[in-house]
Formats: sequence, C-alpha cells, structure tokens
Amino acid sequence: MLRAAELTVGDTFEMVVVDDLTRTQLVQYAGASGDYNPLHTDEVFATKVAGYPSVFAHGMLTMAMTGRMLTDWVGDDRLKRFGARFAQQVWPGDTLTARAEVMELREESGERLVDLAVSTRNQAGAEVLNGYASARVD
Repeated sequence: MLRAAELTVGDTFEMVVVDDLTRTQLVQYAGASGDYNPLHTDEVFATKVAGYPSVFAHGMLTMAMTGRMLTDWVGDDRLKRFGARFAQQVWPGDTLTARAEVMELREESGERLVDLAVSTRNQAGAEVLNGYASARVD
C-alpha cells in the first residue's frame, strides 16, 4: 500500500505493460469492450480501405494497460481520477512502458491524495499516451 510519508514530488514508478502486443490481444479487447471497429481487427480494411500500415490498438486498450500500472503502484480501489490523451497509435508488435511521476501530495476533504503525471511510451521512446491521475494514499 502506498503511503504519503514514503513519497516525494518527483518520485516515479515505471513498468512494462505489454511486451510485443499481438493481434490476438486486439481481437480479445474488441470482444471484451464491444468495440468492433475494423481498424483494430481487420487487416484488409485497415490497410486497403483506411490507408493505415496495419491494424492498431484501441486507445482505451492502451489506457487500460496504463491503468494497470497505476493500480499496481497505488493499490486496488485507491485510484480516484484518471484521464488521458492518445498521442500516437499503438501497433502490433509494440512494447509499451507506462510511467507515473508524483506531481503533488495534498489533502482534500480529509483524504490524503497524490497527483500523478502519467505517460506511456513505445519501444522507440515515442509517447503514445499522456495524462493524469490522482490516488488516495495513507
């Protein structure tokens, strides 16, 4: 469990959230989410019709994987707020590393909170997601 007394502004936590993203994972996420947009699962549609080099991950799949990094660090049921912007597409074969940085420790309505800057990068170092999160800490 994350404790406020153990944190300082600038602390970071980082983890690989997917190593070599597979097309099967894209299809599994489509089934789990109900988002069957062919850009994510149909190679012919994605390349021939839409003009992309391949199918690509749902933005919300990238956000979900990033969210797992957050809950692994702050603990289950402690995340209060999480928002993100999708900066670039995530392709099959990508390896993603998510990172959170402590921006502020504060108290609100009797709860101790940590505010985090969140970023996820691919194996080339390109940022594919950036955002923010707040979590309850003891």
